Amino acid sequence: MENKKVGWLIIGIGIAILAIVLIFNFSLKSIVDTTCSHGSECTMYDTMNVQLGLSLAILAIVFAIGLYIMLSKPEEKTIIKKIKEKEKKKKIDMTNLDSKEKVAIKFLQQEGAMFQADLKEKIGIGKVGMTRLLDKLEAKQFIERKRRGMNNLVVLKN
Repeated sequence: MENKKVGWLIIGIGIAILAIVLIFNFSLKSIVDTTCSHGSECTMYDTMNVQLGLSLAILAIVFAIGLYIMLSKPEEKTIIKKIKEKEKKKKIDMTNLDSKEKVAIKFLQQEGAMFQADLKEKIGIGKVGMTRLLDKLEAKQFIERKRRGMNNLVVLKN
């Protein structure tokens, strides 16, 4: 919905509540007039006035919110169009790689990027072995490691 329509809706609800409050106050006043034996000094009149004042104050806030929403400018929509380029995955020459390096490259080809710890678990080697393996692959410019907190993100270079 537009802001103007929402503002009018809130103001309409406020008018309906105002009608209910006034009808309730009129009915309550007639009941107090017939039941109170103290006349105009009856404490119920003060209570009625406090209740009416509170109700009108709340309604004033509702009307103010409705006017604010109605008069405020809607947020401008920024449309970002993403153009998907057909990525040409170049064939990686794995002839000079050993078996663990080939396994690591295959996992990275499937996932695109992985955390170093996840890759270590999938390959099934230790921390030191993983670091050495990634050092070799990075030196051969197959991968790139990006620091993410306490982890490294291993990304396959294109």
